[in-house]
Parts: sequence; structure tokens; C-alpha cells
Amino acid sequence: MSNGNPRTDFFSRRDFLAQAGGGIGAMALASLLNEEASAAERSPFVRNPHFAPRAKRVLWLFMHGGPSHMDLWDPKPDLVKYAGKPLPGSFGEVMTRRKVAKNPLLGPIKPFASRGQSGLEISDFLPHMAKHADSLCVLRGCHGDSVNHPQSVYQMNTGSILMGKPSVGSWVAYGLGSENRDMPSFVVLPDPRGGLKGGPPAWGSGFLPATYQGTTLRSGTNPILNLKPPAYRDNTAFIRFLRHANLAHLAKRDHDDTLKARIDSYELAFRMQTKAPDIVDISSESAAVKKLYALESEQTAEFGTRCLLARRMLERGVRFVQLYSGDTGGWDAHKNVLDNHTAWCGRTDRPISGLFDDLKARGLWDDTLIIWGGEFGRMPMSEQGTGRDHNPWGYSVVLAGGAVKGGVAYGATDPIGLRAEQNKVHVHDLHATILHILGIDHERLTVKHLGKDERLTDVAGNVVKEILA
Repeated sequence: MSNGNPRTDFFSRRDFLAQAGGGIGAMALASLLNEEASAAERSPFVRNPHFAPRAKRVLWLFMHGGPSHMDLWDPKPDLVKYAGKPLPGSFGEVMTRRKVAKNPLLGPIKPFASRGQSGLEISDFLPHMAKHADSLCVLRGCHGDSVNHPQSVYQMNTGSILMGKPSVGSWVAYGLGSENRDMPSFVVLPDPRGGLKGGPPAWGSGFLPATYQGTTLRSGTNPILNLKPPAYRDNTAFIRFLRHANLAHLAKRDHDDTLKARIDSYELAFRMQTKAPDIVDISSESAAVKKLYALESEQTAEFGTRCLLARRMLERGVRFVQLYSGDTGGWDAHKNVLDNHTAWCGRTDRPISGLFDDLKARGLWDDTLIIWGGEFGRMPMSEQGTGRDHNPWGYSVVLAGGAVKGGVAYGATDPIGLRAEQNKVHVHDLHATILHILGIDHERLTVKHLGKDERLTDVAGNVVKEILA
């Protein structure tokens, strides 16, 4: 409403597209070609953080399905000791009441070893990432609130087990903007096998403007559809002509947020036509770099290519990149942990190690926050003999980059890896820490929604300052 009365001049999207002649897309693009537009008409694409940041970009390696912490990052001698036996003592009493203690304990699938100068213990499942042990910070006392995949995927991504809240990437894009106005602030590279439990709302913008939702890149030779404009089209004159009509239409709608978000998305799409082809074209990369990402191997080529795309986007100013590993089942090792984790570690371990090497070599490591983890961990008890069930009560998340201490294990689960016990890190604490590293006070990054000041961490969240470098 622009005059306090019910809007009577509103007409449908079809009406508007018809009257616009070339459509809203052309009208949106007009703003890009009018050099006379005042600075006041343009929203800044970079925003100041609340305080000096320790990092300015995020790479989130999301292992979908729930990787087993006691088989990868959290060695448990007592699990070796009691393997094949019922839960001991108080553990058995608690879990019997929860009706999940009927199966015996399953010992670690592969041995752990002390790595690097720090001696950080990492499983033989991850020999390549283990080479970076002195650069890794393992949060061993993480915990969440749901035992189910969709709700836990939502919580890890949005802070809530309910669908429809803004994702971490959207909050970061909203709070800091983009370093490159020709690329999205927030890009997602889903696993091409598909089947994320919870689906695209995991990277949605929720009640934030739609401009801040994650932009997905597909696998293959055409990651972004319709990236190249038709060679026969020259919209320059028409776009200039429609500039004023575009602004007038937006003003008549009282600068409606939905309309503005759509215009912004078309503007971004137009800018991407000039910049994105170079970013997604890896043919210029040297043979040495391609080998670093293990592109020569059939097992690792797909995930390695997405790791390389992630690096190319980070170095060109994309603020938040989220890269998924895991299809419908993914790391969800209910039946056979050995087979499952051998396959998924085999696909990801070497490319991630190469990505770490590349970020360090290019000077991107120190101001990039890297996150490795899934939506929860696994149970110490066996399932179907050689598998493990879901465990949101205790699991590990790995951080890396110049913002955090390396060669460190912070927090702990109990002696068998069932529950977070020492220096516990709830999902809200993890999110508060991520925002803090980016220079954002999680209590001040809010938006009014339905009369309430909403934030990523709800009414909780403590920054884990002990792990900061």
C-alpha cells in the first residue's frame, strides 16, 4: 500500500508482463546499463561487519547422511574394550529406557593414529585429510535436537528443526553482502545423485528476501542453465528505454519486497552471463591442479570437480559456498559402516585434501572458514550387525582455516561416544561461532518477522572462543 488504502491498482503478474512488453527480465536489466542512476538508488553489495572479522568467506563441506564420529574423528578405547557387549552401567540403563539398547556395541571399524606434530588422532578412513591434522580443529562434543534426517538437516543449516527458516548462508549473505556483485553471495553445489533429505529448503532464504537464497550449480558441463544469451539478441536500447518504467513500477508497488527480489535476481542473472562462464570453465586449470583435485580418477573426479569449482568461486568473491556429499542414503550407514564409509571417504578424502593444499597455496586459507560435517553422528551400538543408527546426542564437526586453532580436539563425548559430555557445542553455538568468525554478532543480526525479531540462533547460542586462533 502506498496511500493507506487497500491496493486497488494491483494487477497480476500476467498483466504486468504483458504491459512491460519485454517482460520483467528486460526491465530489471535496464538498471544495469543506465550509468546515470544515482548511488542512492543502489543498495550496497558489501556491508560492514559488526567488528573485525577473522575470516571473510565460508566453505561448508556437508557430508549428508550422518558420518560416524567414532569411526572418523573421535577415538574411543572403551568402545574397543566393550565391543560385542551390551551397553555398560548407566549407559545401558538410560538407553534401555529409550528402547535403543538391545544391540551390542560395535567397535571402531578402522584404527586411529596420531597425526602431525599435534598428535591429533584421526582414523585410517581419512589418510589424506589426516595429512592436514595440524590445521584441523575437531569439535568432538557437538549435539542437536532431532534423530531424523530432514529435521536435523534443517537444524544444521537453519538453526531450527522446522522447515522454512533462513539458512546460514542466507543470513551471511544478508549480513555481509557479496564481494562480487556479478556473482551470488551464496552458492550451493548439491550432490548430483540427488536426494537430500529435507530438500532445497536447507539452503532457502526463509523469511529473508528471496535474493539471499542459495544459488545451485548443477554437475556436468553446464552448471548454470541459460547462462549464454542468444547471439541474435541486442537488448541495449530497449533496456535503456525501460529503465524508468522499471523504477516507476516498483515505486507504484511501494517497493514491494517480492517484486524487488525478482528484479534483483534478474539483474544478477544478467551480470552472471558475463562473469560466470569463466568461473565454471575449468579447462584453463593446469594438469598439476587437476591432479591435486584427483580429477584423473573415476572414483574422485565428480566430487573433485565440485571442490575445484568451489575454490574458483571463493577466490572470485563468492561469500558462502556449500558443497554436499551424499545422495538419498549418503553417509547413512545403517547396514554396513565399512562399505558405506569406504565408498564415501574414497570419493571425498583426496579431493578435500587437495582443496586444502590449493587454498593454502593461493593465500585463501587464512581468511576462509572451512566446515566439515553432517547433520548428526552415529550410535556406538550395532545395527543389523555391522551398521550404526542415527545419533544427534553426540558427534563431531571439523573446522579449519586461519580463524581457528589447528591440531586441536575441543570437547568430548562420553567414553563410548554416545553423548556430548565435555565442552558441549550445540548447533546454536556452532552457528554463533561461525557468525563471530565473520565479524557478525549473532544477537544483533536480526530481522523483524511477524512482529518478532528473528535471528539464526533463536534465543540461544554461545561463541566457542576457546577454539579461535
